[in-house]
Amino acid sequence: MIYLKTPEEMAIIQANGEILGKCHAEVAKAIQPGVTTLALDKIAYEFIKDNGAHPSFLNYQVGNKKYAYSLCISVNDVVVHGLPGALVLQEGDIISIDAGVYKNKFHADSAYTYGIGNVGAEVQKLMQVTKESLYLGLNQAQAGKRVGDVGNAVQVYTESLGYGVVRELVGHGVGKSLHESPEVPNYGRRGDGAKLKEGMVIAIEPMINLGKRQISVDKDGWTIRTIDRKASAHFEHTVGVTAAGPKALTTFAYIEEVLKTSTVLLNI
Repeated sequence: MIYLKTPEEMAIIQANGEILGKCHAEVAKAIQPGVTTLALDKIAYEFIKDNGAHPSFLNYQVGNKKYAYSLCISVNDVVVHGLPGALVLQEGDIISIDAGVYKNKFHADSAYTYGIGNVGAEVQKLMQVTKESLYLGLNQAQAGKRVGDVGNAVQVYTESLGYGVVRELVGHGVGKSLHESPEVPNYGRRGDGAKLKEGMVIAIEPMINLGKRQISVDKDGWTIRTIDRKASAHFEHTVGVTAAGPKALTTFAYIEEVLKTSTVLLNI
């Protein structure tokens, strides 16, 4: 079942996207060599709670497992679902922060990948291309088009530059549940898949690998890595399909303000 949102409901999601964007910025301020990923998770938890919201990921249930953190923090070859913990960030790492906010009965979901200090040129390019592919996909989120148009835009651009597009993990609808129909793959054929209609809200989230597209899962059951252990990047917006065209309901504006003044993080 695909749930269409009213303009009022979409406005709630966008308000949650504002909280989420500011949360990302607070976390970004703390990203530097020597910081643990668990310390970043604590910052996010406190910020979201201070804004009267709940971290969407905290206690999220998959089968008989519950996710115990507010953030997914994925470093270097980790694609998604990295567990915050004692891992200490290093110069040259890239780190993807994925977060969600739940307030007033609706979720917002977004992700951003950062480079710390002296990141290699080929990894910088991966980050740039992945972010660009997000907006190419977002521009296809128009009423009358199909989910395949979104995925095709991401796939054609990234694969043309030699990158691997993860198949097993996809974007999704967002609303009263964090993950709703339809699935939004980062690959596909134009004209295929569910038709996009005014009122739909979807998370578009390219997960693009420097090397092969295949992945593996760690013994913890959560952490997903590239099979060749090469870097992966991840960017995500929650997007509304409106009469006026695609509308990003989450924001990177607060992140980009931090990046402008940071002496540690790359501004791609």
